[in-house]
Amino acid sequence: METNHRDVPREGSTADTIAGYLAAFAILAGVLGLVYYPGRVGPAAILVALIACGLATGQRRLAAGALIIVTLCWIAGMILAVALERPIF
Repeated sequence: METNHRDVPREGSTADTIAGYLAAFAILAGVLGLVYYPGRVGPAAILVALIACGLATGQRRLAAGALIIVTLCWIAGMILAVALERPIF
């Protein structure tokens, strides 16, 4: 069976570049969610990281790492918000 090279996205494509930027933005938002309303910022950052995972071809490790980092930051932010009696939303 022969593979058509036009159907396979190549590394360095536009979608791959956008996925990298989305993953970096998700990490930034996740870290900000540690101290600033983790109930609002965290789920939005997770959604952006999931979109980056869907778009990534060559940036798969960055997108997957962003998803892990953002999820851990969201959990830690929620714990900190409850422990320090800060607003969640």
